[in-house]
Amino acid sequence: MKFVDEIKVQATAGKGGDGAATFRREMYVPLGGPNGGDGGRGGNVILKGDEGFNTLSHLRYRRFLRAKNGVPGSKNNMHGKNGEDIIVKVPVGTLIFDDVTGENIGDITENGQEIIVCKGGRGGRGNPHFATATNRTPHTAERGRSGEDKTLRLELKLLADIGLLGFPSVGKSTFISTISNARPKIADYPFTTLVPNLGVVTVHEETSFVVADVPGLIVGASEGKGLGQDFLKHLERTRVLVHLIEVTCQLEGAETERDPIEDFKKLNRELAAFSEELAQKTQIVVLNKCDEPWVEAEKDRLRSEFEAMGYEFHAISCQTHEGLEALLNSMAAHCERR
Repeated sequence: MKFVDEIKVQATAGKGGDGAATFRREMYVPLGGPNGGDGGRGGNVILKGDEGFNTLSHLRYRRFLRAKNGVPGSKNNMHGKNGEDIIVKVPVGTLIFDDVTGENIGDITENGQEIIVCKGGRGGRGNPHFATATNRTPHTAERGRSGEDKTLRLELKLLADIGLLGFPSVGKSTFISTISNARPKIADYPFTTLVPNLGVVTVHEETSFVVADVPGLIVGASEGKGLGQDFLKHLERTRVLVHLIEVTCQLEGAETERDPIEDFKKLNRELAAFSEELAQKTQIVVLNKCDEPWVEAEKDRLRSEFEAMGYEFHAISCQTHEGLEALLNSMAAHCERR
C-alpha cells in the first residue's frame, strides 16, 4: 500500500429540501389553511478518526465527498427527511485545511473523533410560516439552501511519543524492530525506510508508548533534499527524540569523512531550519552497534563529549541487546513525565 500523507478532496454537503406550499382540502372544512411541511436538512460531510488507518491512500481515488440532499416537505405539515450524512474515516493525526483560504478547520487527534467539515443546507420553510392576518392563504414556500462546498487539504502528521532520527543506515529500522512490534524493511544499503513506521513498545508489561521511525535524513533535508522534508513533519508531534548515531567503520585503513558528533550537529541544524520548536525537543543520544570493536573503542569518548553538551547518552547493541533495558526505561520515564 502506497503511503500518502497529503491529499486534496472536494467536499460538498447536501442541499436542504424545499418547503411545500399546499393547503388543507377536506369535505366540510371550507376554510382549510396552509399545511405545507418544511424541507429536510441537507447531509453533512464528516471526517472521523480511525486507528485502523495509518495513511490517506484510501482517498486517492475518492476525491469527491458528497452528502445526500434533504427531502422536500409535503402536504399535511409533513416535514421532509434530513439528508444522510457522509462519514469518511481518516487516520488519527490528520489535519484539515480549507485549501482556498488556508483556514485550519480541525485536527483529528483521537480515535472516534468526528469533525463536520461541510454543513448541510437548511431546509426551506413551508407556507404555514408565511401566513399572516392579512394573508391567510400564502402560496409562498422557501427553497432549501445549498450545502457548504469546500476544497479540503488533508495532511497527516503521525502521532507518536518517541521519534527516531539519524543519518541513513545508522540502524533505526533494526532498533524499532527489536524493541517493538514494527517490522520495517531492513537491508545493508541507505534509505531502506521509505515511509514512516510506527511501533508500540511495552516496558515491564505496564507502560507502553509509540515510536515513529522516519526515513534517514541527510544534509539539506529541510530544503527538500533526500526524503527529509516530507517526513520531518512527522517528528513535530513527538514528545522526545531519540537520535541514533554510529561510528563508521574504517575500510582497509582509509579514513572516513563521517564523524558521529558532526553528524549529530548537522542533523540538529536541519531540525532548526525546518522548525525551531522541533529543534528544542528533548533528545536522547544513542550510540548504536556497540557490539562492533571500532564502536566499543569510541564509546567512552563519545559519552563524555555528549554528556558535557548536556545530553543523555546511551550505548546499545541491537544484536546483543546491550544497554537496551536502560534505554527503554529512560524512554518510558520521559513519556510519563509529559
